[in-house]
Amino acid sequence: MRLLLARLTAAFPVWVLAGSLLALLHPPLFTWFRGPLITAGLGVIMLGMGLTLRVEDFRGVARYPRQVLLGVVLQYTVMPGLGWSLGYLFDLPAPFAVGLILVACCPGGTASNVIAFLARANVPLSVTMTTCSTLLAAVMTPSLTTWLAGSRVEVNGLGLFLSTVQVVIVPVVAGVGLSRFAPRLTQRLLPVAPLAAVVMITFIVASILGAGKETILAAAAPLFGAVFSLHASGFGLGYLFTRLAGGDVVGARTISIEVGMQNSGLGVVLARQNFASPLVAIPSAISSLTHCLIGSLLAAVWQRSPIAWHPAGEAAAEAVAGEEARP
Repeated sequence: MRLLLARLTAAFPVWVLAGSLLALLHPPLFTWFRGPLITAGLGVIMLGMGLTLRVEDFRGVARYPRQVLLGVVLQYTVMPGLGWSLGYLFDLPAPFAVGLILVACCPGGTASNVIAFLARANVPLSVTMTTCSTLLAAVMTPSLTTWLAGSRVEVNGLGLFLSTVQVVIVPVVAGVGLSRFAPRLTQRLLPVAPLAAVVMITFIVASILGAGKETILAAAAPLFGAVFSLHASGFGLGYLFTRLAGGDVVGARTISIEVGMQNSGLGVVLARQNFASPLVAIPSAISSLTHCLIGSLLAAVWQRSPIAWHPAGEAAAEAVAGEEARP
């Protein structure tokens, strides 16, 4: 059963792609999943992340201080800068441009940990950077979004902050608390938590795409082009800057994955709760599909690349294989 759950979880790009296509073909299949259900879905994802966090994940900052700092800095500089620039380059309508900025200012996505494992990257480093960027999101995401998108629409910075705390910090802290004080319950939840997160992100993405079907199809080329460019550039620049800073190849691959993959579910929830136009959420939904596909492709290429295996990555791979990959 554990092996089956792990395989279903590792196939998350397939589920997101299938859900997205079905939503565009027949929106009612997923449009019922909206409002509070989307917020609750992200809560499930972040609670699952909290359940999987251990003291070792926080100690990772001390193990890889330079790489963690570099990765987090790139996460909150390269991606927001790309989001702002590509909105103008592709001449996106204001709601789409703001949505692109919003998702670019979100922290790294937990799916990056699975991609790092599949790509034979440094999994402990990936988990540590995801944890750090997620905890910083309560301040960085609202601040950067307000600064970069404020010239296009009115942005409720305080609302973004409170929403981020509600749907990210609180569930993660609750998950860590359960893991610490209710270990038996945690052990029962852990096997199904990754797959539950995959199901939730699939429904969130499909719901937003189904609801915005007509608008998405009308603006397909520039919208998809901007989102694809955001993530492709994030992967590329994350790798390039890490190598230029003297990082090794495995570290560069890990940081590339972390920078290129965003917490798109958070972008959807923040857009729905804090912006009047429902179109602001659409770039985040497309983002989730896009970065999963690009990340999976890179993982397939890097997995076959003749590169020395990083000792930390090897130890983590054994642990992840035993406990199942995280979404």
